[in-house]
Amino acid sequence: MLDDITKRRINTLRQILVGKLPDPKAQVEQITNGLIYKFMNDMDEQSVSIGGKSTYFSGKFQKYSWKNLLDTKTSGVEKVALYSEAIEQMYNNENLPELFREIFKNSFLPFKDPSTLNMFLKEINEFNYSHSEKLGDAFEYLLSFMGSQGDAGQFRTPRHIIDFIVEIVNPQKKETILDPACGTAGFLISSYKHILKQNTKKNSGDLLNTSDRKKIGENLNGYDISPDMVKMSLVNMYLHKFTSPNISEYDTLSSEDKWNEYYDVIIANPPFFSPKGGITPHNRFGVRSTKAEVLFVDYINEHLKPNGRAGIIVPDGIINQKGTAYKQLRKKLIETSLIGVISLPTGVFQPYSGVKTAVLILDKEKNKIKKEVFFINVKNDGYDLTANRKKIEENDLPNIIKLINNDENSKLELVKKEDILKNDCSLNYSSYKNDEIIKSDFKLVLLKEHTELKRGTSITKKDVTHGDIPVIAGGQKPAYFHNTSNRKSHCITVSSSGAYAGYVDFHKKPIFASDCFTIETNNVDLNQKFLFYLLKSKQELIYSFQTGGGQPHVYAKDFDKFKIPLPTIQTQNQIVEELDSYQKIIDGCNQILNNYKPNFNIKTNWQKKKLKDFATLNYGLGEAAIEKGKYRFVRITDINEKGLLKETDKKYININDENKKYILNKEDVLVARTGATYGKCLFFESDEPSVYAGYLIRLNFDKNILLPKFFWIFSQSENFSQQKKRLVIGGGQPQFNANTLGEVIVPIPSSDEQNEIINKILDEQKVIYGNFDLINKFKQKQKEKMDLIWST
Repeated sequence: MLDDITKRRINTLRQILVGKLPDPKAQVEQITNGLIYKFMNDMDEQSVSIGGKSTYFSGKFQKYSWKNLLDTKTSGVEKVALYSEAIEQMYNNENLPELFREIFKNSFLPFKDPSTLNMFLKEINEFNYSHSEKLGDAFEYLLSFMGSQGDAGQFRTPRHIIDFIVEIVNPQKKETILDPACGTAGFLISSYKHILKQNTKKNSGDLLNTSDRKKIGENLNGYDISPDMVKMSLVNMYLHKFTSPNISEYDTLSSEDKWNEYYDVIIANPPFFSPKGGITPHNRFGVRSTKAEVLFVDYINEHLKPNGRAGIIVPDGIINQKGTAYKQLRKKLIETSLIGVISLPTGVFQPYSGVKTAVLILDKEKNKIKKEVFFINVKNDGYDLTANRKKIEENDLPNIIKLINNDENSKLELVKKEDILKNDCSLNYSSYKNDEIIKSDFKLVLLKEHTELKRGTSITKKDVTHGDIPVIAGGQKPAYFHNTSNRKSHCITVSSSGAYAGYVDFHKKPIFASDCFTIETNNVDLNQKFLFYLLKSKQELIYSFQTGGGQPHVYAKDFDKFKIPLPTIQTQNQIVEELDSYQKIIDGCNQILNNYKPNFNIKTNWQKKKLKDFATLNYGLGEAAIEKGKYRFVRITDINEKGLLKETDKKYININDENKKYILNKEDVLVARTGATYGKCLFFESDEPSVYAGYLIRLNFDKNILLPKFFWIFSQSENFSQQKKRLVIGGGQPQFNANTLGEVIVPIPSSDEQNEIINKILDEQKVIYGNFDLINKFKQKQKEKMDLIWST
């Protein structure tokens, strides 16, 4: 596991180089050269210490030894000349193994500043080859800064996604494994670690003998077209104890040299980019195409052994593009190897790319037996979908691994292969969900035959003339207001793009439909309001129609096969009347809740103190939640609308003695520090042993000054809300940190007055919060009514 000292050294090295080499890839290359240079010197010194000889820095290369390089008598200019000459000449050093010579091939020093080089070499000097067990993880951390090589369509695959795919494909110690676009060898290293874990009793890999380890090294294979990527792969493999890694500089799509090599397991994230004019492949591919993503997937499928398995990250085009090559490829996969499609969140490659991706799971043996393909939609991968990709608690991946590896078909969404073949071989699950899910005792009719689905008119903010007509675009609220409408009243809209693509809404008054499409009945036997209630009750299904890259879309054509139940018009009218009456109660309750703030008069004679002056603020534990454990793990999502602890969707954690400081006590106050609910407070009064998570701040008050419950009530007031808005930091993701939260100014009544206010507000809230129960009750009544229509 990467330790903080090694991590700090790598960060320092990057900071030293950034002024001369702003490109992260160039930084990584220079740090790689420096580390290998130093490691060769360490091995020479180790050999000499036990009576041997120097190997790497001997003969005419002795002058380049680390000792000479760091000699205080060597001037800065001389040091630059010596080091620059050394890394350029090292490829010609016949005493170096071929691996090291490949690493130094075409290397050079891109800067000539003695001061920068001196600082760089001093920091490299802190690394020692005797710490090699730490260096593999350290190098992976270094590689994480390489980011995107966008011109070649290469994007660094996040480590947790690599491990997720490897867990599903499950490579074994005797199997041959290939990554035909290996980049920095992330999939190969993950496969090796997976095999170690499978063969561990007490210590890592202790069930593997020398022969097993040698065989695993021979079984791991990687190709990459880029010599820079090959170099990084070689170093990565070497630092994970593979002295002769099988990494080749090879053009997988244009060269035939390795065409007759087949593998048990292939795992890859191939480049998505095709140059202008397309790829020019050789003629042995089964699918004719000039698109890189088509050719790579075809190559992988072709090069699996008869019982081989694969996991491939693919762009959305592979899933639903209608071109001949795409359809031909999907047909071939369905007939020979495909067993599952896992849709990844749109932002999984942020900040490098917003491209929408999926994982194809191939298994030639299971494909022969199974008549269906499973589909899984990953909503949360353990990180938020902003450019910063911050860790969050919601993570679907562990449960998905269990479902697939345990072959729990009853819990997976399945589509028959014969149905896929009939539907242009589309691997977009939303095109199958309607027929599979929608059933009713009433007559089912195609939506498009009883309605008009009409696209909105594009309009930009600069074209909007101020008025009171809401402009309906991709969100849940009007984008802005215009003075002209293009749709009459009682219109149904479906948002076309953005995070809320597919959101269904009803508008009593005229609107301007922009980035959305509208649905209006063209049949006197279909009540427009009834149609809205039908569609709204299937909101989650309609959200699942989303496709596209960084900007999800739902199109009118996605409803081509959408069927709706059609009771008599008399029945529809009765249902609308009943549901409208429930909705009036819901709207009234929401109005009360939205306008309620537990405000109290702040007297002029009360003291006012900054929160930091009478409370300590501590962050929670930054670990992932688990399904079972000794302590409940309290997260932001566990705060209910009343500022109390939810009793549903519980998650847990186990902790050591060092982390007992995160255990919650009764009457603790926790503040959410990030996201849409930043600043929301939880008053903890549970008897269940609990620990609080990293995106929460615990406040420990001096109770002689302020009662925790009084602050919790104050946090719901308009006064606190205004301060929160003023003190927020961050852009798209608003947040507090302990420093900014500590600046909140809090009124300090006397203890008696605090208790009086607490009791008054709590009595008030009993009445107000009864509206939550009413809302839930009448929403349930609406659901039950619609469930009778959508009977399943």
